[in-house]
Amino acid sequence: MYFQVHQPWRLRRYSVFDTGVDYFDDAANAEILRKVADKCYRPATRLLLEMVRRHAGAFRVSFSVSGVALEQLERWAPDVVGTLRDLCATGCCEMLGETYHHSLASLDESDEFEAQVLLHAARIEQLVGAAPRVFRNTELIYSDAIARRVAAIEGPGGEPRYRGMLCEGVDRLLGGRSSGFVYQPMGKPRGGAFSLLLRNARLSDDIAFRFSDRTWREHPLSPETYARWLDKAGQGAPLVNLFMDFETFGEHQWADTGIFEFLSRFPEKLLAMGDHRFLTASQAFDEFAPVATYAAPEPTSWADLHRDVSTWCGNAMQVDAIRAHAALAPLLHAHLARGDNPDLARALLDDWRRLATSDHVYYMSTKGASDGDVHRYFSPFDSPYDAYITYLNVLSNLRARLQSE
Repeated sequence: MYFQVHQPWRLRRYSVFDTGVDYFDDAANAEILRKVADKCYRPATRLLLEMVRRHAGAFRVSFSVSGVALEQLERWAPDVVGTLRDLCATGCCEMLGETYHHSLASLDESDEFEAQVLLHAARIEQLVGAAPRVFRNTELIYSDAIARRVAAIEGPGGEPRYRGMLCEGVDRLLGGRSSGFVYQPMGKPRGGAFSLLLRNARLSDDIAFRFSDRTWREHPLSPETYARWLDKAGQGAPLVNLFMDFETFGEHQWADTGIFEFLSRFPEKLLAMGDHRFLTASQAFDEFAPVATYAAPEPTSWADLHRDVSTWCGNAMQVDAIRAHAALAPLLHAHLARGDNPDLARALLDDWRRLATSDHVYYMSTKGASDGDVHRYFSPFDSPYDAYITYLNVLSNLRARLQSE
């Protein structure tokens, strides 16, 4: 089981007439973080810690926590960070790497992707005392080229920093194969072995999306039924990879749906069925070698029905916003190279990187149907156009600062 924890620094309503540098809505961010901490982060992390102790090492999980989420947790819910440390200290919880700012930097050819990956790795090592060895890109964005970039990132001694990564098990790429095997990327990555774990989309989404859907024919889903499904899925392949947002527990699926009782009970039902275990990502790579190549010539993700990157760059507003943000990079690097005011340069870099968080362009999506419903659920803006205009206004102010300072 792998969980993503992420909260963006949401923008305040910033008009063309604003001149201040307070781009982010601290009041709203604090309110949302505290609400999600009360509904999800506190009860869910405490439950996982209790489950790890109850099952004496047979239950294990993996987490990826974005750097921007950690910043907010430390500021407004530091006890949650303490529980995550306690979970990792048991040896039954592994922290994974990602981009610090939960960005789309892997989709361009600049060095910003590697910089954010190393920044996140250092932050995780500071948090739990060990650098991550398995990588999970923003929203499971993956391609053959991205795998090669991740495999080429070096550790302190020049060795490959990551031994593998997680990605979506996209049906059109699997071609009828199971997501329950370890795969390898197309082409030989630098540094030798580099493995992949693929998300089982159906069984993951049964919890993440369908659990509280009263129109679903399996509602209400019992721990016993789900354990039987996992047992059956594991008969054809050695692994069942359940990847989902951590906010599934208590925030997306509210406590009154029974989601916490479900989480608490289905592992014990599964463990009682036979030779089943829960593994961290690294343990899966330790125990199982790649059986085949998983080729992804174009970027995929776990988002929306098409499992591609149209979630973030599917319309002209999104493409323009991404280009406008990238266009500030030369000005920023020139400012950093001068070195005459390092504190100001750091502040400008922090703002620019916070604006790289994928959520900002996610809110600009104009997709319809069920995909559009999900986008609207997460967006703090009244419309995609409001999100776009606000973002461009902020970038305009940041450009003026870079040109004048």
